[in-house]
Amino acid sequence: AWAGAPTDQLAGGTERVSKILRDPEMAGEANAPQRRKAILVAAGNIFDFGEMAKRSLGQHWTARTPAERSEFVGLFTDLMRQSYMSKVDQYGRANMVYRSETVDGDHAAVRTAIPLSNGSEMPLEYRMHNADARWQVYDLSIDGISLVSNYRAQFNKVIRTDSYETLVAKLKSHQFSAPAASPSGKVTR
Repeated sequence: AWAGAPTDQLAGGTERVSKILRDPEMAGEANAPQRRKAILVAAGNIFDFGEMAKRSLGQHWTARTPAERSEFVGLFTDLMRQSYMSKVDQYGRANMVYRSETVDGDHAAVRTAIPLSNGSEMPLEYRMHNADARWQVYDLSIDGISLVSNYRAQFNKVIRTDSYETLVAKLKSHQFSAPAASPSGKVTR
C-alpha cells in the first residue's frame, strides 16, 4: 500500500514493538522490566534521540560544550523514553494505519493514524531523516502538534527566564512532559 524506505523502516520498527507487546512470554507484571527494555531497544532503532535533543534545544545548542551536549542528549533521551513508554502503554496494541509518505532528499514525512476506542483516529506524522544509511524519526507531530517544537518552546522559556542549569535540573527531576492525547484523541499540552 506504500512505497519507500522511510515508511518501511518505520513500519518495521513499530511491528517489532507490537510483537513484543503480543509475546505471551513478555506478558504480565513479572515480565514488565524485560518487556520495557526490549521496547526501548526497538524505539532506539526508530528514533534519533540525539537529533531530537539538538532540535529541541534549538538556538541554545551551539552555546553548549561537548560535555553539556552529551549530558543533555542523555537527559532528553530519558525523557523521550519515558514519554514513549507511556504512549506504548496507552496505544501500543492499536494497529497503526499508514496513510502516506513524502520524501525530499534526506528528509521524509510519514503520515499515520492510530484508531481510538471511540471510533475516531489520532493523526501522527513522523518526520524522519536519513542518518547513517537508515531512516530515523527526529520529530513527531501528534494531531498537528510538533513534539520538538513543544519542547523547544518549554526549554527556551526556562533558559530565558532562568538558566540552562535550571533546565538541566528540571530535566533531572522529570518536570517536563510531552503533549498528550486525551481518550477522545484531542491533544492537550
